[in-house]
Amino acid sequence: MQYKADSPEDYISQLPEERQAPIAKLRKIIRDNLPNGMEEQMSYGMLGFVIPHSVYPNGYHCDPKTPLPFMNLASQKNFIAVYHMGMYAKKEVLDWFTAEYAKHCKYKLDMGKSCVRFKKIEDIPYQLIGELAGKMSTEEWIDIYETAIKK
Repeated sequence: MQYKADSPEDYISQLPEERQAPIAKLRKIIRDNLPNGMEEQMSYGMLGFVIPHSVYPNGYHCDPKTPLPFMNLASQKNFIAVYHMGMYAKKEVLDWFTAEYAKHCKYKLDMGKSCVRFKKIEDIPYQLIGELAGKMSTEEWIDIYETAIKK
């Protein structure tokens, strides 16, 4: 679901009450662990954590006016979603996350290519998401991204 929000605070305020605290907590833990050079902004109607043009002037190849995406956080209709582009692009990060997830959660991992879906809010592994946010440096993400788009 996309919300018409101008800021992360505005986004959170529009969520159903039961989603506000978990999204706010995820936002804080991601921000606390985000690598240097990345920043938060609204991105694709979600909370976005990006590499801004001041760090990576080329921007996202699909739309160079858009900063390079890294992570997104969203409240969808039936779940809370954390999107992490590094898991899609680097198998070692994906393998680490899937192994660690089983140690933190009692429910089966529900995941797409870069999307982790949390249907049971009480089972969100906040600390693990924080570790995931800091698992890759800004420079490493740029290198992986550039290597992929040059193919």
